Amino acid sequence: MYERPEKWLGKGGRIRRRGIYWLPNLLTTIALFAGFFSIVQAMNGRFEAAAMAIFVALVFDGLDGRVARMTHTQSAFGAEYDSLSDMVAFGVAPALVIYVWSLKDFSTAQNVPLLGPWLTTKLGWIAAFIYVACAALRLARFNTMLEVADKRFFQGMPSPAAACLVAGMVWALNEYQIRGAEVKWLAWALTVFAGLTMVSNLKFYSGKDINPRKSVSFPAVVAIALAVVALAAAASTLPEMLFMIFAIYGASAYVIAAWELLRRGKRNDVPPPNTP
Repeated sequence: MYERPEKWLGKGGRIRRRGIYWLPNLLTTIALFAGFFSIVQAMNGRFEAAAMAIFVALVFDGLDGRVARMTHTQSAFGAEYDSLSDMVAFGVAPALVIYVWSLKDFSTAQNVPLLGPWLTTKLGWIAAFIYVACAALRLARFNTMLEVADKRFFQGMPSPAAACLVAGMVWALNEYQIRGAEVKWLAWALTVFAGLTMVSNLKFYSGKDINPRKSVSFPAVVAIALAVVALAAAASTLPEMLFMIFAIYGASAYVIAAWELLRRGKRNDVPPPNTP
């Protein structure tokens, strides 16, 4: 998104600095602002707005890279700025939203057997920190594996998807007037699940092999049309629908891994052919 700020010689031998690409940088900044806005709204108790801001950040985070590739304005500096924006919007913001909405209630929770009162009262911020730390590790690993990773799959759950999974639950349950204190154990489990899944070795489909210029079959066009109609019909239940989409995506890698493990086990059970 940014050009490298390398010095170069202009006319007359004067040292000048190269400029920046403003359009991808603007989109990244909007995503960063959405993450910051989410934190502010959560601190003010406006959890619906906080969750919606994370989904807005998801949209602009997906746009900045595509715009940079389409306009040939990629750069190493832009990639670093994008990662810092992701850390705020998809690392810190979801953790603080879920903490303020639900996990802070562990500070007054009753003693859990085998854990003790000291650990029980700190389970909330421990889960939030696990999520933040895993998001940072996920982004660092992604940045160091750009040249070797299989473009068709992500290694571990992408941080935007994990953030939308956490924010989607807050948004969906808030629609039903369910307070975070009532579901703090569910919130704790989902936060830890999202965090650990980000740093797992499970393969998540990236969709980067989809070519919009490639022709598709007629049944595929019909399926896309039906999907658009279904989305339009479910507009009144948008929070629940978004949460279900990211919950299914989060579970998809576990289902695929279990299926591959089962198939591998069946192949190992097949006796080798008789040899003369």
